Amino acid sequence: MRILIAGGGTGGHVFPGIAVAEELRAHHPGVEVVFVGGKRGIESTAVPEAKFRLLTLSTAGFPRRQWWRWPGAALTNLFGLFQAFTILLTEKPKAVLGTGGYVSGPVSFAAWVLRIPLLLQEQNSIPGVTNRLLSRIANEVHLSFLEARSHFPRRDHLKVTGNPVRSYLLSGDREPSLREFKLSTNKPTLFIFGGSLGAKRINAAAVDALRRLKGRVDVQCILQTGKEDLESVKATVAAEELPATVLPFVRKMHLAYAAADLVVCRAGAMTLAEIAVCGRPSILVPYPFAAHDHQRVNAQNLADRGAAVVIEDAELTGERLAKEVAHLLADRTALSRMSANARLFARPDAAARLARALVSWGEGRHGEEPAPVEPEFVDEED
Repeated sequence: MRILIAGGGTGGHVFPGIAVAEELRAHHPGVEVVFVGGKRGIESTAVPEAKFRLLTLSTAGFPRRQWWRWPGAALTNLFGLFQAFTILLTEKPKAVLGTGGYVSGPVSFAAWVLRIPLLLQEQNSIPGVTNRLLSRIANEVHLSFLEARSHFPRRDHLKVTGNPVRSYLLSGDREPSLREFKLSTNKPTLFIFGGSLGAKRINAAAVDALRRLKGRVDVQCILQTGKEDLESVKATVAAEELPATVLPFVRKMHLAYAAADLVVCRAGAMTLAEIAVCGRPSILVPYPFAAHDHQRVNAQNLADRGAAVVIEDAELTGERLAKEVAHLLADRTALSRMSANARLFARPDAAARLARALVSWGEGRHGEEPAPVEPEFVDEED
């Protein structure tokens, strides 16, 4: 049986698909997985690295303020739709999973026309436009947040499955991980990052916070800056002897999460799924320009469950960050409670459930088990 997974552009659209593909490879040996993505997105490297076959097609966005580019984008997407039909007719998949991004649209539409079972996976609490439109023709839509239900015109095929997370993220051990980052094994550790490209505001606040905490709070840090800020941040950290390991990009995320007592990051859906499944308390700084402000809603979901503290981007300063870090690290009971609540928010079986659903549809058996009941959370006053 062949399953096709379509999605790309960002890690949030690619890594859920890879998590499901790895689950299929591990537990459904009769299934072959093929990815369809773009030529320039993160899938162009991430999918081959995971040892899956990647087929590419042409897609283009419609820039809101550059309407004169729309005709060219329309022609590109029309050609991409033709490519999608060609791929599906050649590969003959038994089921298709769309994980979002421009590439998901033409492949999902072609699957519907060709009567191939179509499943969608929505990462965010506020769904993207592509998945909202495609939900009308999909056989199932798998959500990560219960709150996303209200944004879909159809409700009869919605399932709250969670965000699929790659199993290797749980394979790290604390002490070897700290040694990997050249850090002490007996100090509390922050893991601070602003996404794969970094975030200037988070980098600046992190450096200033470490400066303010130095000599007051015994803490060390793994700081992922992105390439653009790497040299300036490294120079400041070295000159002021701040307790941090500075990296442009963390490839061994399982080790960074294992080393961390507290995570400071943006509030992308996949990031939240990772810190939840790893049970890490967090300080979340939602990206203010995310579509439909979905990162703020994502972050509030964790905060409302007692698993995170939220600092708005406009309010992020080194002083504010240092204050929150000092307060949380001083209260180990609160950190433990946040960690427990993060794990309750996690859905570690999301990849397995999506894999079973795809196999079920591919074999002509329609449907999967009902969504689990929402778990109880630890009350702040318990």
